[in-house]
Amino acid sequence: MRSEAVGGSSACLSTVGALFEVRSGIALGAGRAPSRNPRGYLRVANVQRGHIDLSDVAEIEELPHDHERYALNEGDLLLVEGHASPAEIGRCALVTGPASGLLHQNHLFCLRSDKVLPKFSEIWLNSSHARSYWLSESATSSGLYTINRNALERMPFPLVDSTVQRRVVDVLSALDVRIAVESQALQKTTLLWDGLINQRLEEHVREYDSARLADVCLGRGSYGSNAAAVARDGRMPRYVRITDIDEQGNLSADVSSTVSVPWVSARPYILEGGDLLIARTGFTTGKSYLYRPSDGLCAYAGYLVRFRVDPSVMLPEYAFMWTRANVFRKWVSRNVREVGQRNISAREYDGHHIAVPPLEVQRELVDAWEAARSTSLLRQQEISRLRTMKQAIADDLLVMVNTGA
Repeated sequence: MRSEAVGGSSACLSTVGALFEVRSGIALGAGRAPSRNPRGYLRVANVQRGHIDLSDVAEIEELPHDHERYALNEGDLLLVEGHASPAEIGRCALVTGPASGLLHQNHLFCLRSDKVLPKFSEIWLNSSHARSYWLSESATSSGLYTINRNALERMPFPLVDSTVQRRVVDVLSALDVRIAVESQALQKTTLLWDGLINQRLEEHVREYDSARLADVCLGRGSYGSNAAAVARDGRMPRYVRITDIDEQGNLSADVSSTVSVPWVSARPYILEGGDLLIARTGFTTGKSYLYRPSDGLCAYAGYLVRFRVDPSVMLPEYAFMWTRANVFRKWVSRNVREVGQRNISAREYDGHHIAVPPLEVQRELVDAWEAARSTSLLRQQEISRLRTMKQAIADDLLVMVNTGA
């Protein structure tokens, strides 16, 4: 216990290591493909700042002793250990009922304590004070920023009376309720539309002929550039990597995590409107993104495969929608190789069969799907606005706590 400056004030401090048990996650590898004992596990993408996203929970094979070592309890905190963006290092979320019992990967730390209120801990670990600490302590290699266990355990943590902790939590609870209402509405809308779209695509499989993906494109799938990324430079193309594509198939708007690629390496890989990118490796194999000119000048990296959809045969938006649907995801699950790094080759993607209804039928379904995505995007933006407001209020409250105001 000591007194130190925190955010420009003096407060009584301990450390994360003194207050929490820090637990590591599962290192994924051979033998972890789900088979006889599948178990849901959380990845970095599931742990957002202040909430856990359970919309896309992957599975691994649960081995003996995994549960006692890696299973999450309600009240645990998950903290991101590695990320391409330094602004996202250390982001933290509280484990609540729906996530308890799941396992977690080794790029997430689990913090467990009976000495501090879990919700107050989440607020502090996501604060501007904590983010400043991570920026000073993180290391980078190969474009990935990481924090080690020692740095985490050394991190200052304020010793605050439980009454004050509860007061901070109570002030923010109203915004939590509003965010939960919006999130539940978004989830219900998404499930409804996903169900309808999947049903229609399954009907297309039964009603219309199919063709290989390569045959509805202007050539075979092609791998991206293996050139090294450089710092973001507006005079160069943006370098699109798997990590730049979010779970909804959108290009990340987080400027701090974007990188560029020099023109000499980028020219053969410049994206054009309607280009479809599909991830070929890792635990997000099959993730897809449809390039639009509004995303700016972009080139794509080597772990992605590009398909130039032939608009005289298929709408690029229809092909993108197909790759977001169950029929494609099931095919990926059946065909992905689990030995070493998970992967599907460009040649295998070429051979994937896709239903080819008339263009007017494609357009009808695409229009309905894009209208639903636009509605969902507005709700996502409102949720983001509320979370930003909550974080700003939390930072102000923590300053008052530290100054004794």
